[in-house]
Amino acid sequence: MKKRHQQKLIILSLMLFLVWNVPLVLIFDHSGEIFGFPIIYFFIFLIWILAILISFFILRRYYE
Repeated sequence: MKKRHQQKLIILSLMLFLVWNVPLVLIFDHSGEIFGFPIIYFFIFLIWILAILISFFILRRYYE
């Protein structure tokens, strides 16, 4: 794996660590709903899906 792809994945991991840190997650912990789901669940799964997609595009470029 090229160094730049490794660096991108490390940056992605650090950003996920910061986004899923307790103070930031607690901002979304209130009684509202989006599409019938509590906001905190929606936030967590949205960030999770975005992280999977970003890592997919990074790794897809690696295999080209």
